[in-house]
Amino acid sequence: MSKINVLIAGSTGYIGIELVRILYKHKNVSIKYLCGKTSVGKDISFYDKSLKFKKLPKIVKFNKSYLKNVDLIFTALPNGEAQDLSKKLLSKNILIDIAADFRLNSSKSYSFWYKQKHRASENIKKSIYSLPEFTGKIIKNFKIISCPGCYPTSILLPLIPLIKKNMIKLENIIVDSKSGYSGAGRGVHKTYAKKNLYHSLKAYGVGFHRHNSEIEQEITKYTKKKKMNITFTPHLSPMFKGILSTIYFESRNGNSLKAINNLLKKTFAKKKFVKIKKMNSYLSTNDVIDTNECHISVCKTKYKNKYIILSAIDNLIKGGSGQAVQNMNIKFNLPESRGLI
Repeated sequence: MSKINVLIAGSTGYIGIELVRILYKHKNVSIKYLCGKTSVGKDISFYDKSLKFKKLPKIVKFNKSYLKNVDLIFTALPNGEAQDLSKKLLSKNILIDIAADFRLNSSKSYSFWYKQKHRASENIKKSIYSLPEFTGKIIKNFKIISCPGCYPTSILLPLIPLIKKNMIKLENIIVDSKSGYSGAGRGVHKTYAKKNLYHSLKAYGVGFHRHNSEIEQEITKYTKKKKMNITFTPHLSPMFKGILSTIYFESRNGNSLKAINNLLKKTFAKKKFVKIKKMNSYLSTNDVIDTNECHISVCKTKYKNKYIILSAIDNLIKGGSGQAVQNMNIKFNLPESRGLI
């Protein structure tokens, strides 16, 4: 097949750089444009020395005239900007958004959680929230593909199968997630300049983090309108990247640790990027860094029917650029793992 001509908007951020690295090596992709605002005219290697001497276009300011020359646009932009770009798409264009602009099913929900009006609400119905392990080939019917947030990716992958099969109680699910500081973007260094970012742990968004919205939205698709209660608290950790989510829950109808583990193994048996580890394994972000994998371990506690799931991903790859490429591969009828292994 001919190559997919690609434009990357937001190419100089942490996720954008990872996306350039992956797509440069992808044999079915041609990177036509790298777009940025404050770095016009620079080589992308200014932000990543490993890209030096690679044949890549210089960074340019986005112009809608570029759209006629590309098949696919990746947006790794601040929230709101992909909405504006989506209104300029030509009939031939596909948009894969790695920000939050099309994650929520209604403009009302978006306005509530992101404190700004949705500027392309007419395009929400043309979009799909795609966690590829569950969405699969249905994304071929949509022009706009929204990639899940990094935290929700680590949380939804283990929880959805268990909730779908009614194996765990919906009350009092507690999620404690630790992320590398890259998840806060390049501006994190200025924001925390005087707060010892590299040697301390910081909770933020306690009780009301924006990712609550998509976690609850996606889980309620499988709860048959039953009320659920998830408490989610994220933390910035003194590491560059990686996420480790610790999920506390109670099983329903006495489902055992082994039964829960077996269901997850069965669910993901043919999924290349989700690895169910041996029960009671202690996971490390180090095991998933620079991969598109999610590692999951189910652990016992001293209390009857109460268990803990550990879920680890690279926030910039499985929680960002890698998942976006995974969605691209499915959309364009390519092997799902192409360019990612």
